Amino acid sequence: MALMRAFLRTVRERSDALEAPGKIRNPSRRADGLPADDEVLLDAPDERLAPALVAAGRGDYGPTAELLAATREAAEWEDRDRYVVRLAAFARSRDEWFADWCAAAPNDPDALLVKAELAVARGWQSPARTELLREVGPLIEAAAEGDPRDPVPWRVALDHARGTDAGHAEYERLWGEAIRRSPHHYGCHVAALQYLSGACRAQWVKTPHGPGGSHEECLDFAETAAQDSPPGSLVQALPVRAAFKYLTEGDGAVVARGRLDAAADRAIALSSRYAPADPWPAEVRNLLTFVLVALERWEDASTQLRMIGPYATSFPWDRVSDDPLGRFLDVRNRVRLRVTSPKPPRSARLPLPRSEHAGHATFCDH
Repeated sequence: MALMRAFLRTVRERSDALEAPGKIRNPSRRADGLPADDEVLLDAPDERLAPALVAAGRGDYGPTAELLAATREAAEWEDRDRYVVRLAAFARSRDEWFADWCAAAPNDPDALLVKAELAVARGWQSPARTELLREVGPLIEAAAEGDPRDPVPWRVALDHARGTDAGHAEYERLWGEAIRRSPHHYGCHVAALQYLSGACRAQWVKTPHGPGGSHEECLDFAETAAQDSPPGSLVQALPVRAAFKYLTEGDGAVVARGRLDAAADRAIALSSRYAPADPWPAEVRNLLTFVLVALERWEDASTQLRMIGPYATSFPWDRVSDDPLGRFLDVRNRVRLRVTSPKPPRSARLPLPRSEHAGHATFCDH
């Protein structure tokens, strides 16, 4: 409920700004150049998604239908994937607008895609995950048939296959369909990394094959994907995502520090390609900050916090706390103490974050 309240607060603030542009006030800045704590928003929607969410909150699905149709027609697959995830999450708690949309346009490819994403997300959160997800297959197939160019249904299919414990051959088939449509689609690469992490970890438990184990193989995959992707592609952040999984799920394995630093450096280069306080790379910057803090690279972490500005994201902080915004603000303050104090107080020490959700199944990180 705390997350939903924070999310709705963000939507209302964006709505007020859109309806009364003359009343927008510049966020206050502290002496360190960071926005004040009460100016930081969790998972703030961008200027395209915000009006659709506001309308959905009022029961009107029209702007959502127009938004997703526009992303499909313009082949804006990264935007489309993000919006589908956010809209499905919104529909989980307030579904009247979505039910109306499905009733009015049952064959709409955009509604079908949100419906498939919503069903997979619900299945992942259920104790009867495998059984429920196996019933979702026809919904994903219908979404994939909506537009043969669209890679997003195949990202949903990859998440679905991981939840149903699909074999390697089936997963490779789905992966092939996904990258044939969009070779550098970030969401599909994240889904593949999630699958590879689980598969390799299970194999490593059975037959350990040296330091690093599954994490080395995940970094191999992530580094290769990043090397093959354009400099501005979000896939450049895949190695730092693999580093994050190692730092939070180490399992006693040892990965060379140089590989972790290289993953962070690659993500820093990606972050530098975007303007400060840009909501588009906010999740990458939040993830990068987490990793930099774990590596005790305080100055670099401070730089990324200034680049983040007011845009905190649930991921990765929700992987280590039930209060992601609170954890973000706490980390931000402690990094500031590390950078500004010659001898930071003991309270400024940041031990490697450990998850409060150990043993819980997670759906996806994007």
